[in-house]
Amino acid sequence: MTVDVVNAENKKVGTVAVSDAVFGGRVKTDLIHESVVRANAAERRGTHATKNRALVSGSGKKPWRQKGTGRARVGEIRNPLWRKGGTVFGPQPRSYEYQLPKKVEKGALRAALAAKLQGGSMVVVDALAVPAVKTRAAVEMLKTIGVTGKALLVDVRPDETLALSVRNVPGVHLLPSNRITARDVANTRTVVVTRAALEKLEAALG
Repeated sequence: MTVDVVNAENKKVGTVAVSDAVFGGRVKTDLIHESVVRANAAERRGTHATKNRALVSGSGKKPWRQKGTGRARVGEIRNPLWRKGGTVFGPQPRSYEYQLPKKVEKGALRAALAAKLQGGSMVVVDALAVPAVKTRAAVEMLKTIGVTGKALLVDVRPDETLALSVRNVPGVHLLPSNRITARDVANTRTVVVTRAALEKLEAALG
């Protein structure tokens, strides 16, 4: 499979051959789903908390004697059976993060990139750079190569000038090729990747 390579003026400057085994196979959406769910779970704050009978406000004194009153026995007013008592087995602060096998994460990223490439939502450029730190220059460059809406820009070593230029553009993210995940790729309309970054990804995912 060959993919056209364009420059900042959206003119074809060459082609790059990509492996059908990496980008041309069936898109395994189940792997993408697993990776996205894991990434979302890792970002949960997990700060929820409820008070048990040891933490809820109230006296620890026994309200009445154990026998002889005709009422049910009770040890304290913080009893979970009572109104305003403690909560039994309520949510406590915890981390929702978990790990997936490395092969699953790699397969998810491979499937997400293949889906973008097969769907015509991937643009391969020879370089990602702007002459000066200007948001307008970055927006014009993206507009010239036909990128609108949410976009993921991928390079081997992102240009610092471009990073400063796109940081205020809504929905546009610039990441190095060794840091992208399946969620980054799936949660965007267009993936703009340099030729060098695409070759790096192919070697890593092959």
